[in-house]
Amino acid sequence: MPKPRIDPVRWQPPGSRPLPPPDATPELRLVEIPGTAPEDVVAAADGSIWTGVEDGRIIAVDPAGGAARVVTNTGGRPLGLAFTRDHRLLICDSHRGLLRYDPQTEQLETLVGEVNGRPLTFCSNAVESSDGTIYFTESTSRFHYEHYKGSVIEARGSGSLMQRSPDGTVSVLATGLHFANGVTLTADESAVVFAESTGRRLSKYWLTGSRHGSITALVEELPGHPDNISTGADGRIWVAMVSDRNALSDWLSPRAPILRRMMWRLLPYRWLPDPTPVVWVVGFDADDGRVLAQYRTEHPDFGLATGVVEADGRLWMGRIAGPGLAYFRL
Repeated sequence: MPKPRIDPVRWQPPGSRPLPPPDATPELRLVEIPGTAPEDVVAAADGSIWTGVEDGRIIAVDPAGGAARVVTNTGGRPLGLAFTRDHRLLICDSHRGLLRYDPQTEQLETLVGEVNGRPLTFCSNAVESSDGTIYFTESTSRFHYEHYKGSVIEARGSGSLMQRSPDGTVSVLATGLHFANGVTLTADESAVVFAESTGRRLSKYWLTGSRHGSITALVEELPGHPDNISTGADGRIWVAMVSDRNALSDWLSPRAPILRRMMWRLLPYRWLPDPTPVVWVVGFDADDGRVLAQYRTEHPDFGLATGVVEADGRLWMGRIAGPGLAYFRL
């Protein structure tokens, strides 16, 4: 697939503050599934674990025996997933927008295909509140998933946080985000927490109280790139850290745009800066951003964790650029 053009800007990446030492990581268990790059993982009401792979299929996994079944196919590239109050599945698809699948009727519908007259280009993650409002992110308005490196090299804040009201009205809550990614609600639904992968931070968009409609930082200057996030059983915010910071990307971003244009035009896509494989999940306090738990390890058959969900005493992880899911017991 030919690379689209990029329009780089000078941008100074955030600094980096170390996290406390990791906890002892339990034994990592791998679960095979049909397909590759299961980006996100969510838990259904019956305990099954759902994910989406790069050829468009949505897959449900029995956590007891590991048996997997194909549920549907979006025809695009499913990324972030979330179950609604009535057990339907929200699917962020990089090519088709924000979708919803009903397991009872097996109907797949498009909820948001465009925003303000333009196609929703890189729908990344979504969550539904108790009143039926859906909050979702767009990582970048300029590239699809297949060329996500373009957004990294361009260093332009082209991501957004959006809202779909129960009546179908779509509003843009925040723009200029640096690769907006995971999104979840605090346990009391006082705020939406969202991640910026290249911005290396977690922020809160306030839904209640005197700060309603404002954004405050929860965690900044992370030493790596946060991807999808979820809310744990005790209200903590679980964050899949896809990789450490990339020194080459950090060096390039503040420099002359022409250098990055030449790299993008001349180098094969696979030669452009890549994330480094690691198995890394951090649990943050939803109020003050303290680290409550951190698990980090390396595994020859699993890495680049991009999705995380706590379910039945296990922490499940999805990934990019490889096959299978993984979990360990908490």
